[in-house]
Amino acid sequence: MSVELLIFDFDGLIIDTETPDLESWREIFAEFGCDLPLDVWAHCIGAAPNVFDPCAYLEKLLGRPVDRDQILARRRRRYYDLVERQPVLPGVSQYLEDAPRLGLRCTVASSAPRAWVAGHLERLNLLDQFCCIKCSDEIPMAKPHPALFLAVLEATGVPASRAVALEDSPNGIAAAGAAGIFCVAVPNPVTASLGLDGADLLVNSLEEVPLAELVTRLG
Repeated sequence: MSVELLIFDFDGLIIDTETPDLESWREIFAEFGCDLPLDVWAHCIGAAPNVFDPCAYLEKLLGRPVDRDQILARRRRRYYDLVERQPVLPGVSQYLEDAPRLGLRCTVASSAPRAWVAGHLERLNLLDQFCCIKCSDEIPMAKPHPALFLAVLEATGVPASRAVALEDSPNGIAAAGAAGIFCVAVPNPVTASLGLDGADLLVNSLEEVPLAELVTRLG
């Protein structure tokens, strides 16, 4: 396999936004004496925001309505505060540095909106390292649908057989597989216990397998 293209997920792969997302909601649920189990939350990881409504789930547990506007505002502030503290995950910066030397282009396919993805990449001084970014507000179908990956392939002119997807969630892995792209699963603390066996390769972090070694393995 001759690799030309790396397709990064963003949330949970470049920075760990997944842990703050779940933690901030669990704090809200705890205030009401309720729990938000990982197996319930897992359905929305890597998918479009409308896949799961935490307020509706909380109301179901309580058997009564809640002040959604107030909850959403507080949760959002807490989430943003936690995300702003997150560093780039291990191995990501090295992959981005090594890719041009190995003749690879780097792209992003994310189920999050472009403003979220590009804003954080710019904050982390990583934005210029990606030649193409495709996000959910530009592509009508989020993961696990393959549309985001197919859009990246079309934009770069690279066939699926020469691309590698780096994903952290079952939804992302399913989308890459549906697009015919070799997928490397890189779990974060939230997704590590989920079923990632649909990936072609599982590594604990990108730091564990240097990019040159990955390319050699695939070759």
